[in-house]
Amino acid sequence: MVWLFVIMLGLFTLGAPIAWSMAAASAAYMMFGANVPLHGMVQRMIGGIDTFPLLAIPFFILAGSLMNTGGITDRLVTFARTLVGHITGGLAHVAVVANMIMAGMSGSGVADAAGTGSVLLPAMERARYGKGFSAAIVGAASTIGPIIPPSIPFVIYGSIANASIGRLLLGGAIPGVLMGLMLMAFVYWIARRRGYASERRASLHELGRAAVRALPPLGMPVIILGGIIGGVMTPTEAAAAGAAYAFVLGFFVYKELRAADLAKVITDSALSTAAICIIISAAQPFGWVLTLEQAPQAVFALFQSISLSQWQLYLALNILFLIVGCFMEGIAVMVMAIPVVMPIILQAGIDPVHFGVVYTVNSMIGTITPPVGMIMYVVCSLGKVSIAEFTREVWPFLIALTIALLLVTYIPSLAMWLPNLLLPAK
Repeated sequence: MVWLFVIMLGLFTLGAPIAWSMAAASAAYMMFGANVPLHGMVQRMIGGIDTFPLLAIPFFILAGSLMNTGGITDRLVTFARTLVGHITGGLAHVAVVANMIMAGMSGSGVADAAGTGSVLLPAMERARYGKGFSAAIVGAASTIGPIIPPSIPFVIYGSIANASIGRLLLGGAIPGVLMGLMLMAFVYWIARRRGYASERRASLHELGRAAVRALPPLGMPVIILGGIIGGVMTPTEAAAAGAAYAFVLGFFVYKELRAADLAKVITDSALSTAAICIIISAAQPFGWVLTLEQAPQAVFALFQSISLSQWQLYLALNILFLIVGCFMEGIAVMVMAIPVVMPIILQAGIDPVHFGVVYTVNSMIGTITPPVGMIMYVVCSLGKVSIAEFTREVWPFLIALTIALLLVTYIPSLAMWLPNLLLPAK
């Protein structure tokens, strides 16, 4: 089993995408290790993505693309600007609040980073914020996207761990707000030290006008969560309804989404969906090999032998996932690791929904850490900032997000209060 990881990490180090690295390692094992017919690998890859809940992914991605193209993002950023622009470090706070609002609609951190970054990074440069700082706060704020419902990672985790996707979505609401508040506290501290300016306080008339313009987009979370909580729609159907609502707003209400834009929007959404599904699919035979080699049993026996308490187990897993998240894409880690650690989680008496929220917060921190953070690359490209400059500026926000992670980990009610209130476990 060791050389399975040697092949995967070797290919990844040479620059191969993580999906192909996992697939090649699994193929090598089946050909030369277990003598398993290669058609078994194809069956695993197809079967791993042949599940109804995963249909929510393309719809959430499509909703994010429609929002960015149809003028919805601009209106939400303007609303956030009237709310918090007057606080010291104004536009940096706007980045956080705008991403918290956007998070309730797209479920994708990358989509939120692209949408808010394209609007805010030029504005922050004009206001004489440092380019590295601007990219760092927009990237850090975008990690909230998959935490506040809806959430693509929650959909994937729920399908793997056999956990309620509805309860997972609700479980991310308070932790997502907590992440935003922690980021805003650190922004205020940095802005005071560096003398970043605030904007003029918006009048009540300006605030009311911005709120009215933002009101229709704010109906999207109501449709998605209301449909799920009310039992009217499954998460997949709610995602489709959200995408349809974003289309109606952009095309018929705001009229900024043109028929000529649809081909690009659909193509970009399809490519993003394909990238995620390829990772999930390639990770399936890799996970099957680990199961065949009894990796879950070995890991379970290891943790049993060292007799960790629940808080120690959480600490060990958080440290492990934070380290791994620096070098591997979070969804790939999820597909490989969750089946392995789930027996340990259940044995320790940890609620799978709580662990799902903790893991997702943990994995989102990895999206803004070098060398493979996807959100990091998006905002660095938009802001024309080097990875080194981004890394120098992002560390305070990594601390802020880690504090939020620890609070969510060791105060379970932060994640479990809403699910237990609105969707009690049966």
